Amino acid sequence: MTNEELRESLLMSPKNGYAVLTDAQRAEMEDYCKRYMTFMDLCKTEREATAWAVATAEANGFKALTPGMELKAGDKVYYDNRGKSILLAVIGSEPLSEGANICAAHVDSPRLDVKPNPLYEDGEIAYLKTHYYGGIKKYQWPTIPLAIHGVICRKDGSSVTVTIGEDDTDPVLMVSDLLPHLAADQMKKTLAEGIVGEQLNVIMGTAPLTGEGTDLVKLNIMKLLNEKYGIIESDFLSAELCIVPAGKCREVGLDRSLIGAYGHDDRVCAFAEIEPLLTMDTPTHTAVCILADKEEIGSVGISGMKSKVFEYFMEILCDSQNVKLSQCFANSFCLSADVSNAYDPNFPEVHDRRNNSILNYGVAICKYTGSRGKGGASDASAEAMSHVRTTLENAGVLWQIATLGKVDQGGGGTVAAYMADRNIVTVDAGVPVLSMHAPIELVSKLDCYMTMLACKAIYLA
Repeated sequence: MTNEELRESLLMSPKNGYAVLTDAQRAEMEDYCKRYMTFMDLCKTEREATAWAVATAEANGFKALTPGMELKAGDKVYYDNRGKSILLAVIGSEPLSEGANICAAHVDSPRLDVKPNPLYEDGEIAYLKTHYYGGIKKYQWPTIPLAIHGVICRKDGSSVTVTIGEDDTDPVLMVSDLLPHLAADQMKKTLAEGIVGEQLNVIMGTAPLTGEGTDLVKLNIMKLLNEKYGIIESDFLSAELCIVPAGKCREVGLDRSLIGAYGHDDRVCAFAEIEPLLTMDTPTHTAVCILADKEEIGSVGISGMKSKVFEYFMEILCDSQNVKLSQCFANSFCLSADVSNAYDPNFPEVHDRRNNSILNYGVAICKYTGSRGKGGASDASAEAMSHVRTTLENAGVLWQIATLGKVDQGGGGTVAAYMADRNIVTVDAGVPVLSMHAPIELVSKLDCYMTMLACKAIYLA
């Protein structure tokens, strides 16, 4: 055997996905990414993603799951968890005692949350005070167009949905920054200190009401909000308002190979999970899709992955077949669908080039996340990794390996550890991202498409 023959048979030789993509696959990829971009324009918060998922699921024959419901193979059900997260399932031909195939992603993203008592006036400018949510670089948020998305529960008990800054006729909002002419002291600070959390105050307006009195700019803003939404200042106390980047998802690059948007992490994987489930025929094993909340702050709370809502959902499914939940979990598999960091040639010093995911090489499989000494990781077994690579290769899905940069640079986590805590075999996989956690992130169309195919393959395994 020649050296070239040995090289071909023994060594790995990953290829850029465009080198192997057929014309038919490329057309399918473009169609998929158009649907994904529409989803991203409509869903900038977990509430919006959940509402979209409920409406889309119902349009595709899914029914709300209730305790005691009779279920048979092929039935499609969902559970709306208080409008903040959602779980969906297509019942398989095999009993749940044989386990389920699960894909779990999250639909929350880093942002600025409006504080409970936010509206004030200073220097005849009206502001909203914010508290940043998740891991952000604070200096990235001033001087970009911002929008408000959320819900306000009014004093009379009614609720109103708020969206300001997305329609072409809407005003946008903004956080100001210091002019370079007077920034001598600011420029001496570290990036982490240049803008601090309490400076992320959103400008709401500057025009005062006519007449006598104080805080006339604030009063004018409150008057405008009252006229449009019927709210008073105390209604902010029972509101969930998110400040997110304004504007639509866009193709990036002259070749249009990338997609730029707010919140790819992790709605890019959430969409990849739900799309193949919507039109799925009866799978062998029950296919379960989880779109969770609160991952960016530790998966806590009633809508996070640590919540018992997953047990509640799966228990109803298992009860319909007289199956023990623990037995179902022990035989189940979960793909924790979350993004990885794509190799960035602008910052090679933080990447392990041999083990980093790369744009256009397919869905990124991550054996472990965690920080430094794998702290907080799930660390999938060799058998679990074998199951994933075999499943994807058999389905013709392009995949690559991923780790989160050089060992001592930091790290991060996903929902994988919380699924593994339930005695469910779990592996991380997802789309490589450039500029992760920035107001606008970048992903490859090819990687988005392959991640959707990967989720489909896992469901049908």
